[in-house]
Amino acid sequence: MLTRRDLNRALLVRQLLLERSPLGPLEAIEHLTGLPAQAPNPPYLGLWTRLRRFQIEDLSALLTSRAVVRTALMRATPHLVSARDATDLRPLLQAVQDRHLGPSGRERLRGADPGRVAAAGRALVEERPRTIKELGAELSACWPDAEPAALGAAVRAGVPLVQVPPHGLWGAVGQPAYTSAEHWLGAGVRGGPGTTLDDLVLRYLAAFGPATVQDVQAWSGLSGLREVTDRLGDRLVAYRDEDGAELLDLPDAPLPHPDTPAPVRYVADFDAIVVSHDDARRIMDDRDRRDVFGVPGVIPGTVLVDGFVRAIWKIIRRKGAATLVVRPLFQIPTRDVHDLTEEGERLLAFAAPDAVHRDVRFNSRR
Repeated sequence: MLTRRDLNRALLVRQLLLERSPLGPLEAIEHLTGLPAQAPNPPYLGLWTRLRRFQIEDLSALLTSRAVVRTALMRATPHLVSARDATDLRPLLQAVQDRHLGPSGRERLRGADPGRVAAAGRALVEERPRTIKELGAELSACWPDAEPAALGAAVRAGVPLVQVPPHGLWGAVGQPAYTSAEHWLGAGVRGGPGTTLDDLVLRYLAAFGPATVQDVQAWSGLSGLREVTDRLGDRLVAYRDEDGAELLDLPDAPLPHPDTPAPVRYVADFDAIVVSHDDARRIMDDRDRRDVFGVPGVIPGTVLVDGFVRAIWKIIRRKGAATLVVRPLFQIPTRDVHDLTEEGERLLAFAAPDAVHRDVRFNSRR
């Protein structure tokens, strides 16, 4: 039986949050099976808090050289992944894209065939990168009865689109422009042939386990993965959590002692650590879900104290000053406030090096 603290420490070490990793950014991105990238800056912050040596230009260089891309994968949400993962994982997750379009999206197409719309959209984005809004407007010339937003959504579901720099670079603003992964990356980026759902489950456990089948499904957006875990058989080991649920894991995956010290960490907006389990109690108490997930489509930066979410943070820029505002969800011990202040100053030096004044401020807890 594994306690929540057992699961917490296992998650932290596999997420490179128990101690900063010597990995390079590309290796870390592949180990984590990507980083959520609903906005340009969070992947940079996610790597900063995980790696011993990381600078903004390290990730920008990977994006501009096309070694990594931003594309919709798990849960049909944008992720920053390696070029190899962008091409290998998308076919495994196509069902998630199709479900994201859904019956309502097809209804708003007003009889337009999604496959034909996707093919026409592919031709347009391979001619030159376009925003989803531009796609919808241009495709309306062929399908005037369809809603432009639905036409754009059909292309996004049917074509593996990648966001083209400069969008995705640190500090970028505005709507992203897209082209197809095949056009952007070329034909020579595929990894080993035959990447399977088995491989996807094993990679999830390496980065997020031990976990239930429901956890894997919550992370990926897929359903019916019990068949996959049954097929993996003795390639997995099984535990139980405190409620008796079955947890699956890799036989040689690390399981640190539950009393292993965990340093304070500032976790980026949208970070996978808070959205990648059906049962998130290994990292966050149920009573805090309202604060973390209170605004639909927005997941704020969170603060880990002793390995668990204990606060929410954001950086406010105003007139040359940068203030890191921490809003505690619990009473934070004085020693941890000191550590958070020091770590916050390092975060500000990374994220706001041009600020004339930098400060860490703690608001009253709820």
